[in-house]
This record gives sequence, structure tokens and C-alpha cells, in this order.
Amino acid sequence: MGGLVVTLEDVAKQAGVSLATASRVLNGSTRQVGAALRARVEQAADELGYRANIAAQTLARGASNVIGIVVHDLTDPYFAALADGAMRAAATEGLLVMVGTTHRDPEQEIAYVATLNAQRVRAVLLVGSRVADPAVTGRLRDELARYQAGGGRAACVGQDLLGVDTVAPANRQGAAELARALADLGHTRFAVLAGPPHLVTAADRCAGFVEALEELGLPAPQVIHGPFDRDGGYAAATQAGDATCVFAVNDVMAVGALAAYRERGVRVPDDVSVAGFDDIVTLRDHVPALTTVRLPLKDMGARALELALGEGDPVVVEQVAGEVVLRESVRRMT
Repeated sequence: MGGLVVTLEDVAKQAGVSLATASRVLNGSTRQVGAALRARVEQAADELGYRANIAAQTLARGASNVIGIVVHDLTDPYFAALADGAMRAAATEGLLVMVGTTHRDPEQEIAYVATLNAQRVRAVLLVGSRVADPAVTGRLRDELARYQAGGGRAACVGQDLLGVDTVAPANRQGAAELARALADLGHTRFAVLAGPPHLVTAADRCAGFVEALEELGLPAPQVIHGPFDRDGGYAAATQAGDATCVFAVNDVMAVGALAAYRERGVRVPDDVSVAGFDDIVTLRDHVPALTTVRLPLKDMGARALELALGEGDPVVVEQVAGEVVLRESVRRMT
């Protein structure tokens, strides 16, 4: 078409059918079109390079092909990877995705679910840790139950506390395996950059690490709480004392710790070893390469969406194990 945008009218004209018929074939109408007419329309669309306007389909059908994804922080590569996995899976199903970020405010998360319910979206996917507040979690669970009672579907990535299909990272176990791997390298003096104590993911990772060290008969690590982000890791690292190895409960905090050490002239891993958790994609170009616990984040997002689009009971809970990846940011003690 000479570089011009191909319209539905162009397809209808080439196929020799009405605009309404072309629309029914290409915009997913539930009204049936005969096989011969359908083939003519599809052939014309292929010849012209026509691409269906999914947004227009959504307006035509209502919100039944819209998915709502609610994450804590889209600037955090952990959430970005999970959301990307879910969005790519949604695209293969011809679904539109609306993404909301709560900025780690659980009240905002509840409000999003209520709003998405009012918008009649097909499914809601919640991505992120629960908080250690049973009242808040109960209110979110109730909001999800109202949404599901109206025919909506829901799933989450995080802890199994909401009564919906859940992809649950094995945070405690992954941190324990990391602690044992670091102890095998000869480390005995640890600090944990533990994030906020009310965030269940952070608390589970800290607890798994601490418990593993205790089982090994090693001294209890110094535990330093703070924000679950880069600046939190930066600030906590300055308080880590004489630890030979620092474990940040997520990679973003570990990156902040590395920056703090770099600015202070502390060499990693010569002076102190640093490890994180998640294996976010932005670590690929980081020097020194960060030891971490790898989670298949994009696959987890895609699987959660698959569960959200599924049908029926019982509620599915799938545990996802992490894999310890030892890299240059930790060294063997001699």
C-alpha cells in the first residue's frame, strides 16, 4: 500500500465483502462468518499486510479481553521482568494489559483490585510480596473474593495468602542454600541487608539465611533493616561492620551496597564479598558479577498469567525454587 496504513476498509474492498463482514472476521466477533468468506478476508488481509487493532477490538467487545497487572514498583527490574513475562504471554492470547504500580502501598493495591473489578477486566494478576499485616491481607483477600464472585479470575506471584492461584518463589529455601554455599567458601562473619521487617519476602529470605547459619554452628549475622531498594542497600552497607560477606535480600539492594563500597574505596570481593537474590537482568553487565539466587522471573510471570486465565478449582499453588549462582563478587577465604 505504498507505506500507508492499511485499513479495514481496504481489506473489505480487496476481499469484495462488506465492512461488517471484514470486521467480524478480523476483530474477533462472536458472530459466525462462512468459511469461504472468512478465507477471502484473511487472504486479503495477508496480501495487504493488515494488522488488527487490538485496542479497537477491546472497545467493541467491552473489557473481556483486558488483563490487569498490579506490581509494587515498575522501576525495580524484578517486577519489570515478571510483568514482561506476563505481558508477552497475554500478547500471544490477543489480550490487552493494563499495568498499575502501587509504590509499595498495600492500600493502593486494594484500590486497584476494586477499580479493575468495576472495569470488568477478565483477570487480575498481583505481583509482589504480602505485608505482615493480617488485617490488610484480609481486606485484599475479600476484595479479590468479590471480584471472583462476579466471574473474574485472579492469580498472584508471591506468598500463598490470598486464596487465589499462586506462583510462590521459595525464598526461605533459596536464601538457606546461598548461606550454605557462602559458608563452604570459608566465610564466618556475615551481615544481612534485610530490607523492611514487615515485608514477607524480605523477612523470609533473611530468616532462611539466618537459620542456615545457625544450623551450621556459625555466629549469628548482623541484621540491618532498611528500604527494599537500591538506596536501602546503599545505606545498610555502611553499617555492615567487620563482616567478610554481605547478603542483600534482593539484587537491587546489593547493587546499592556495591555502589557504597565503591565510593568508600572498599574492594569487592577482596575486602568484602557481596551476594544478592533474584538474578535481575541488569546484572549481566555489572562488574564484579554478582553472586545471587536465580529465579526464572519471566517464566514465573507467564505462568501466573496462565493460571489467571485458567478455570475452576481447586486453587493452584506452585513453588518455584531458586538456583544459587556463584560469581566474582564473592571470594573463597584462605
